[in-house]
Amino acid sequence: MSHIQVEIVSAQAEIYSGSAAMVIVPGSEGEFGIKPRHTPLLSTLKAGQVRIIAEDGSEENIYVSGGLLEVQPHIITVLSDTALRAHDIDESAALKAKEDAERAMADQSSDFDYARAQTELAEAVAQLQTLNRIRKLAKR
Repeated sequence: MSHIQVEIVSAQAEIYSGSAAMVIVPGSEGEFGIKPRHTPLLSTLKAGQVRIIAEDGSEENIYVSGGLLEVQPHIITVLSDTALRAHDIDESAALKAKEDAERAMADQSSDFDYARAQTELAEAVAQLQTLNRIRKLAKR
């Protein structure tokens, strides 16, 4: 079976480096998959889950806050301000961030930054969705 090298880097550190049979990313226009020898591609990413599927079928899940994706025939590079392995996501912090963003959007004041609240809400929801997906996979 063929594989592709995957590198996921955040502003803080390299989060993942390894090979995969397929990678599924949260593109800005929707989720899409990448297999070895894919046509070169540049894309923006939205907040969500990067799924790395190994040759043996196992899956690694990584949350990204958005970012950039570069695909070359034998390497995929994801650059994101924030990237976390799914097991490192703090669920209570994500729930609090979601509630705070929802409250801020409902209580708009004159100095309210709607775009920032919307971004924070999207990131918190994406983290929670990543955790929920992991739990569903674990139950299989």
